[in-house]
Amino acid sequence: MKDYFPVDKLKTLETPFYYYDMDLLRKTLETVVSESKKYDYHIHYAIKANANPRILSAIRESGLGADCVSGGEIQAALNAGFSPTKIVFAGVGKADWEINLGLDKDIFCFNVESVAELEIINELAQQKGKKARIALRINPEVNANTHHHITTGMKENKFGINLDQIDSVLDKLETLNSVQLIGLHFHIGSQLTDLHPFQALCTRVNELQQNLAKRKIIVEHINFGGGLGIDYQYPNQNPIPDFKEYFRIFHKHFKPFPNQQIHFEPGRSIVGQCGNLISKVLYVKIGSVKKFAILDAGFTELIRPALYDAYHQIENITSEEPKETYDVVGPICESSDTFAKQIDLNKTRRGDIFVLRSAGAYGEIMASQYNCRKLPKAYFSDLL
Repeated sequence: MKDYFPVDKLKTLETPFYYYDMDLLRKTLETVVSESKKYDYHIHYAIKANANPRILSAIRESGLGADCVSGGEIQAALNAGFSPTKIVFAGVGKADWEINLGLDKDIFCFNVESVAELEIINELAQQKGKKARIALRINPEVNANTHHHITTGMKENKFGINLDQIDSVLDKLETLNSVQLIGLHFHIGSQLTDLHPFQALCTRVNELQQNLAKRKIIVEHINFGGGLGIDYQYPNQNPIPDFKEYFRIFHKHFKPFPNQQIHFEPGRSIVGQCGNLISKVLYVKIGSVKKFAILDAGFTELIRPALYDAYHQIENITSEEPKETYDVVGPICESSDTFAKQIDLNKTRRGDIFVLRSAGAYGEIMASQYNCRKLPKAYFSDLL
């Protein structure tokens, strides 16, 4: 749908750049808020998906909290106006300065991923005369059936505490005086479009809670993480993920104890579809067996295809001519700098404008300056 984009305005801007549809972002946030409020669920936006300050401000204005995985993300959340009481901090390798930042700002919760980390948080909190609120991140051994680079909930993954380690961790907790266990945290993987693994997660957490209750341990907060996917194939038909069914699954299958608070950490599902990478065609190269559309954007602006063969819909929004078959590649001096192979696009010429769709998550935030390239700008639909 080429009329979805303000082509005449986009053609005047220096490429490559990110273009954000703020109306779609706000509609997505409205959906998340309305569907989660049905069950009084708490939502923390996963900042790792996109930390553009204007995006963060819009998300904060909607009332969401923040899920952070670094000290830099904590600071970005604070800069955007998120309340420390709504900030959770996960990550398998929290540095001392990052933990201290969280302690100094009195964030809501540290999601702890190992005994070693637990001991350091206790030590640093003790030095400050504070008690850190923590949740244990548990690997529930639920197969998310997603790409192996973005699965996180199995015992072979670097994240979290394995099920067979829980008792020893709880024993250790009883010896530490500067941490307070307030919750359990789970995250089974990313880009899940089949919702059945979430049902299996509920079943596993129900079982775990019953086992913990035998030790007279009932926590106040259960955090199910994120992972809900978006439709990369058909972004126009499905611009907003099915949050209604997503939250309904947890309401139907998870059995909380009285007064337990339920938390989620969506990232990609909120910002993925509102963002697009806009690029200009530098050359059309006619090879011996292929035609190449060579763009001025590369994996420095959108690394997902090079990193794990991710698909992004690509459109030539300045051509109405019959379609031809191209490999769409970038200018980076690496063979992996390829966005798509053998795809049909309207006949392409130098100077045409391409849109790589669904780039709002893990696009701008993962941009690099490899090959000494400058970082691209971001533009917003309501400011053009």
